[in-house]
Amino acid sequence: MNTDKIFAEAIANEYAPKDTSKVVALRKLDRKAKGPANIFAYSFGTGMTMLLGLGMCLSMRVIGRGGVLMTGGGILLGVLGIVGVGLNYPIYKKLLRIGKEKYAFEIMQLAREISESAE
Repeated sequence: MNTDKIFAEAIANEYAPKDTSKVVALRKLDRKAKGPANIFAYSFGTGMTMLLGLGMCLSMRVIGRGGVLMTGGGILLGVLGIVGVGLNYPIYKKLLRIGKEKYAFEIMQLAREISESAE
């Protein structure tokens, strides 16, 4: 199998005009399957990163009055942020799997129709 040929065809297909409504529908289904997982991952990851940063600022006394309560609260927020950031990827993978399972039949059927009509 010539991998260079396959790679070249994949790149060429990416730039070829896609006026076929089936190809457009396939792309929409693909976005529909992956969209919720991507939106969740970006928003949850951003929120947890901000929480981690706030916790770091409080614990290092960059913001706040610097009391023991603020430092302890900052450490707690930082740990929650770290846990959230660590859980982001497994949650994303699970949501992505659920989205792919939900639209798998439609995507496979449409892809099969497109590949059969191209021959």
